[in-house]
Amino acid sequence: MILKGTKFQLKVWNYLKTIPKGKVKTYKQVAIGIKSPKSARAVANACGKNPYAPKIPCHRVIRSDGGLGGYSGIGGIKKKLKLLRSEKAPI
Repeated sequence: MILKGTKFQLKVWNYLKTIPKGKVKTYKQVAIGIKSPKSARAVANACGKNPYAPKIPCHRVIRSDGGLGGYSGIGGIKKKLKLLRSEKAPI
């Protein structure tokens, strides 16, 4: 699959593919993982613009306070919760 997005979005989306099923990371952890530690908000924005959900699993990224954040895929936040529960993620 050829992904279309900005250079930053592609970096975030490619990182998201490395998060194993059943695991979650925070937007800040993803920012650190892509070597851009101060870009947690930009990571959240890139997740929100992800047109490839759930193939690119932005549902595995949550807020630092444990909140779910948003979900750009069809079904919104309810779908994000359902996906995380189906993967037995620690939420």
